[in-house]
Amino acid sequence: MLKKFMGGGNKKPSKSDSADAIAGTGNNVVVNHASRGALPAPAPNSAGIPSAPPPPSGVMEVLPAFRDVPVGERQNLFLRKLQVCCFVLNFSDTLKNVREKEIKRQTLMELVEFIQSGCGKLSEHCQEEMIRMISVNIFRCLPPASYENTGQEATDPEEEEPSMDPAWPHLQLVYELLLRYVVSSDTDTKVAKRYIDHSFVLKLLDLFDTEDPREREYLKTILHRIYGKFMVHRPFIRKAINNIFYRFIYETERHSGIGELLEILGSIINGFALPMKEEHKLFLVRALLPLHKPKSLAMYQQQLSYCITQFVEKDFKLADTVIRGLLKYWPVTNCQKEVLFLGELEEVLEATQPAEFQRCMVPLFRQISRCLNSSHFQVAERALFLWNNEHIVSLIAQNRAVILPILFHALEKNISSHWNQAVHGLTMNVRKMFLEMDAELFEQCQRQHAEKEANAKDVEEQRELNWKRIADAAAQNGVDDMVTD
Repeated sequence: MLKKFMGGGNKKPSKSDSADAIAGTGNNVVVNHASRGALPAPAPNSAGIPSAPPPPSGVMEVLPAFRDVPVGERQNLFLRKLQVCCFVLNFSDTLKNVREKEIKRQTLMELVEFIQSGCGKLSEHCQEEMIRMISVNIFRCLPPASYENTGQEATDPEEEEPSMDPAWPHLQLVYELLLRYVVSSDTDTKVAKRYIDHSFVLKLLDLFDTEDPREREYLKTILHRIYGKFMVHRPFIRKAINNIFYRFIYETERHSGIGELLEILGSIINGFALPMKEEHKLFLVRALLPLHKPKSLAMYQQQLSYCITQFVEKDFKLADTVIRGLLKYWPVTNCQKEVLFLGELEEVLEATQPAEFQRCMVPLFRQISRCLNSSHFQVAERALFLWNNEHIVSLIAQNRAVILPILFHALEKNISSHWNQAVHGLTMNVRKMFLEMDAELFEQCQRQHAEKEANAKDVEEQRELNWKRIADAAAQNGVDDMVTD
């Protein structure tokens, strides 16, 4: 990782103005954005340490390398280098502060290398100052999201260029330093938790709303490592992520980091012990399943589907809850979302046991029947692809006496009138499968369907006859009125 950083640092520093263009940062270092909701001003953490140091003053100095000073002096040099990195530079103009930017970049690289090399265990004071420096650099106001500038709906990030933070050359090194500190075997969690406390974790979570995918990737890795190393923070992290989901689902429907948070949760869910706690089941019902509701589902559906499937694989009894949850939030007018739902449904059914399948098969196949007759060919086609899955076909075959009568009309309707030839061909294949499963049941359903069609035809003829009588009576009354006049 460090070699990657070394590549861009050979530019000769220029003699530009120093202190007047260096942007200092005050004590109240918070991630605060109008659309994301403001955080309260940071309070001292459990050790009484404010979240950020006062801004450095004066000219940024070039310090010697760690290898050029005696071992006993390296921690003092570490502290001085941290102070240099507390200068927050303005990256909006690439031509300004070139010298200071290069000095800070080289200093950050040296700090990362020092932590990574394991040259010695850091003192508590060094750890405290390092977290302060990290806070100064990463806890900042996020730039406005693209939809806030244009007023447009949030779109799929794959369809547009992501917003890149110009300060990333420095931010990346700061995040790398934090990551190395968290994963280091020399880091004592009993000491580190004084500085990486609940306030620090909340601010990290708030940064997930950044539009820069590179920053979200680092945040995801770091938060996951914190969750793994700091057991005391685990319930708090789960609850905080839960609250982000609630606000996204029921208030804003806009957040850039839902996918990354779900990736973290996917790993967490995979490690849940059995029997599963009631707290985790409530999280599934109250937070994960409602995440199918927002319009922007496509941006994080793959990660959400993985989390949902993990629950079912962990506890097969949850299959009924999950399938009924999907049916509850099934889209009515959004065909692209409907295709995503069908894909996720297949993954859930793949992990579903026969007993759980029987509990929800009637409402499930009523919905699938509607999908089969969708005029949007991708929806109908995706629904018919369910019969390509051997496990699902096995579940259907075991319960064909209930399922075929529900689907038979939809299958016959597709064969007689669906406009898409691919859908027509797939329907013929499914119809043939049912015939081979149970010819007697198939013929029975065919007779019932023919009777229903005949009855429907009689009803329609009677309806037309009634309307004709009404029209004739109206016309006769009109003639009688003219004669009377």
